[in-house]
Amino acid sequence: MFFIHSFSAMRSAVLVAMAFDRCIAICNPLRYTSILSNKIIAEIGATIVVRGVALVMPMPLLIPRLKFYSSNVISHSYCEHMAVVKLAYADIRINNLYGLVVALLVSAFDLVCIALSYFLIFRAVLRLQSKEAHYKALNTCAAHICVILIAYVPFLFSSLTHRFGHNVPLYIHILLADFYLLIPPMLNPIVYGVKTKEIWDGILKIVLKRKVHFDN
Repeated sequence: MFFIHSFSAMRSAVLVAMAFDRCIAICNPLRYTSILSNKIIAEIGATIVVRGVALVMPMPLLIPRLKFYSSNVISHSYCEHMAVVKLAYADIRINNLYGLVVALLVSAFDLVCIALSYFLIFRAVLRLQSKEAHYKALNTCAAHICVILIAYVPFLFSSLTHRFGHNVPLYIHILLADFYLLIPPMLNPIVYGVKTKEIWDGILKIVLKRKVHFDN
């Protein structure tokens, strides 16, 4: 439980750091290297790890206070916090509330930071005179925006259905949680690699070799 949720929080914070990186690169390109020095990047990385650990650590620590039924089988495909808490027959309001607070601190806070970064980015882009500069700047952000949508949409649906979707079938809860955990890491390499010339050159070489082999 700890590792799944802490790494998820870190992944969200990484998206915020990437939005900040693009904001600096587009809004203040001449000072990019001075603002994002190696020291600052290391501090951002350390903050991401510390935040993920600090926010999630109380979750497993709050579990032992609960009284559970004899069954220890959760209705889930992995050790998700709310799935474990629902096995208890004690008062789970504290666990439920803390889980909701963490979800809001991670998703809502990070989304606000990302939205602010992109507001500054789009404002800077609109001030550019050249259409080519517009395209180049927005093209830089396209992959990151796709990854944000892939990461946050399943997370928000999964969190909301767990707490408020009492009539939602169990398999929907499980599918949404699985999508949130598995789909973003699977699609990230495709999203970031689809515009990489070296990757396309490699794919074309493989396709051409197979075509030549088939023709022979």
